[in-house]
Amino acid sequence: MTWNGRFSTLPRYVGVSLSVLILAGCAVGPDFHRPAAPVTAYVQGGLPKSSGGRAGSQSAQDGDQVFQPGADIPADWWRLFHYPELDQLLKRVLARNPSLEAAKQSLYAAQQDKLASESALYPSVSGYFNPARFKTSRAYSNVPMANSWLYNMHTAQLNISYSPDLWGGVRRQVEAAAAEREAQKYQLEAAWLTLTSSAVDAAISYAMVREEIAVTNVLIDQQERVLHSMEMQQKLGDVSMADLAQQQTLLAQTRATLPTLRQTLDALHDEIAALANDPPDQPTPEFELARFTLPAELPVSLPAQLINQRPDIKTAEAYYHVACAHVGVAIANRLPNVQLGFSPGFAAASIAQMAAPGFGQWELAAMLSQPLFDGFELQHQETGARRRYDEAAAQYRSTITTAVEDVADSLNAVHNDSEMLIQTENAAQAATRSASISQAQLRLGDVSRVAMLNAQQAELQAKLALAQAQGARLSDTVGLFQSLGGGWWNRVDDPANQRKAGGRKRSSQKG
Repeated sequence: MTWNGRFSTLPRYVGVSLSVLILAGCAVGPDFHRPAAPVTAYVQGGLPKSSGGRAGSQSAQDGDQVFQPGADIPADWWRLFHYPELDQLLKRVLARNPSLEAAKQSLYAAQQDKLASESALYPSVSGYFNPARFKTSRAYSNVPMANSWLYNMHTAQLNISYSPDLWGGVRRQVEAAAAEREAQKYQLEAAWLTLTSSAVDAAISYAMVREEIAVTNVLIDQQERVLHSMEMQQKLGDVSMADLAQQQTLLAQTRATLPTLRQTLDALHDEIAALANDPPDQPTPEFELARFTLPAELPVSLPAQLINQRPDIKTAEAYYHVACAHVGVAIANRLPNVQLGFSPGFAAASIAQMAAPGFGQWELAAMLSQPLFDGFELQHQETGARRRYDEAAAQYRSTITTAVEDVADSLNAVHNDSEMLIQTENAAQAATRSASISQAQLRLGDVSRVAMLNAQQAELQAKLALAQAQGARLSDTVGLFQSLGGGWWNRVDDPANQRKAGGRKRSSQKG
């Protein structure tokens, strides 16, 4: 009878246990579903086959660049410029930049936060030992004239508590922490991409400004020679004071551009030094525009690939996921909660007695709690979580729109600046020929001084514009690589791809 009586309640216990397991297996709130990739094109009429440069050109800057839709981007894309000093600069920047190190540490911290959030899924165990001496009132002592009002009490106890995740609120919190970790991961990739792009852009700008200074110095030399000749001719009465004053004005105007160019060059030097975490007195490589080689082939990711390659899109997606999980957390906070507790221990007058039978004690308890009225705080928190979820969805869509626009602008810049460079080269060649002809005609008396001065000024502007156009086309290529994500997914030494980044960092520090 006893045997049968014990097992007659088994189905009920099994049913209760299964109910708890079923509840523990579900999680309230919306499940996150990754949004679909955009269906669009970067440019009207489809992507052109090439940038439209000079076909078969031997120049390093004005050649045609072929677009390769769907091709992958190498992680070290700057090597496509075939500039060894640039490669060395990037190595130093990536190894020493403090902003990149800060992003790594932020990722490691997010990983630990994610692991810490998982602890709520397990029971919590704590223990304490409390030795104490007590004195009670002698008037209330049971044994008169005895020393029973003075006694010791040694208490040792474990406190074990556990809250079953009935509604999945804890799991949603872990899900949010994991998504936060993903956001930090892609912010690290964004920092890496911004850092490499900024360093390459700074090197190109440095070379461009050096070229502008060199062109300006050559033109100053030419104008000084002309001015010296005119001064000699003015003494002989062959040149008027007005023509001499115009040449002096032109020379002064040309010289006035040098301080601004030198200031820009110094600022770029300081920027490159800061990117590499070098002191300002560290010399900068003497970058030259002519030594940069435009990549002959440009990989162009498809719009469907872009959502997996742009760090800003991946970051927005991660925060979208965080907001989704927080809705579930807010819903779970409004539902009943079960708290289980078990506290075994010992209480004795001496430590030796704690090992003897009869001094043990324990407490087993369960508590069911349900929010009844809190001034509608939890309801407003849930409504706010849902609104932030909608906000994150809108921001995600906006990020995709901005990313597609960025790629489209980069492609248009590559195409338009390629055409502009060709026209600027033609203008520079024509201006140089015009200035040479004007100087020859001036010696023969076939042209006025004013015409020659205008030709020299046009040559100055054309050569400076050529240097700027060459730098712009190189920068456009950098901008295209940056807008497409920069190939971070092909990195083999990426700390963001480590499952437990914090542990990897500790082991590397020990080594």
